[in-house]
Amino acid sequence: MSTSSAAVATPEPAAAPDFAAIKTRQKATWASGDYAVVGTTLQIVGETLCEAVDLQAGARVLDVAAGNGNATLAAARRWCEVTSTDYVPALLERGRERATAERLHNIDFREADAEALPFDDASFDAVLSTFGCMFAPNPPRVASELLRVCRSGGRIGMANWTPTGFIGQVFKTIGKHVTPPAGVSSPALWGSRSHVVDWFGAAAAQVETQSREFNFRYRSPEHMLEVFRNYYGPMLKAFAALDAPGQDALAEDLVALMKQFSRKGSQTLVIPSEYLEVVITRA
Repeated sequence: MSTSSAAVATPEPAAAPDFAAIKTRQKATWASGDYAVVGTTLQIVGETLCEAVDLQAGARVLDVAAGNGNATLAAARRWCEVTSTDYVPALLERGRERATAERLHNIDFREADAEALPFDDASFDAVLSTFGCMFAPNPPRVASELLRVCRSGGRIGMANWTPTGFIGQVFKTIGKHVTPPAGVSSPALWGSRSHVVDWFGAAAAQVETQSREFNFRYRSPEHMLEVFRNYYGPMLKAFAALDAPGQDALAEDLVALMKQFSRKGSQTLVIPSEYLEVVITRA
C-alpha cells in the first residue's frame, strides 16, 4: 500500500480589510448628495436619546459621527457643553448653520474620526451617536474609543437601525444590487443587543436597550425614493454604480420594500422603522 507524498495545499488566510481605504470611500459617500435633507427629519431621535441618557445642565457631551447635528442640538438645548464631531466637514457646517439659527453658543464643532477621537481619556460625561457610529467599518475600535473618552460613571447613548427594521432592510436590498466592501460587517449589527454587549465588554457597567420606532413620512414611495436617491449618500452612490437597467431594478425593489413596510390605512407614506436605543453606563 503506497502513501502519496504530495503536499496538501493550505488555504491562505483571508486578508484583513483595508479599513483606511474603506473609510476614504465612505467619507466620499457621505459627502455626496446632502444628508442634511434626510437628517433633519430624524431630529426627534436626538431629543429622545438625550432624555434616555438623562442629560444634566452643564454636562460635557460629545456627539460622535454627528452628521448635521440632531443629538448635538438636543444636548445644547439642555444647557450642556457640547462637542460635535464628524469626519465630513460639509455635515458639520450644516450643524453650525442650525446652531447659529437657534443662537446656541455652547457647541464646539470639530472634524474627527469615530475610530480615532482626538480627545483625552475620560474627557466627557456623556457620549452620543444617532445613526452615525454604526457606519464606521471597525465596530470594536469604535466601541473602544467611545469608552475611552467617557468618564467612569458617565453614559454612552446610541440610536442604531436594526437588521430587521426598514433601514436595515434597505441596506440589505442595496447589497443585492451593489456588492458591499469585503470583510466589513453590516452596519445594522449595531442594532443587535448581543453585538453591542460583546463590543463594549466588561468596560460597560450596565447596558440598557430598548426597541423604538421612527416614522418616515413622505408623500409616496416614489417621493421617498426621489429624496433618498438624490440626497442620501449611500443610496446616491449605489445608483451611480449601476447601469440604467440595474438602476431600474434597484428602484423597483426599493419601492416594493417601502410599500411592504408602509403603515396600512395611511393616505400618504408612513414607514415605522425600528431602531435600538442603547444607554451604557461606563464602569
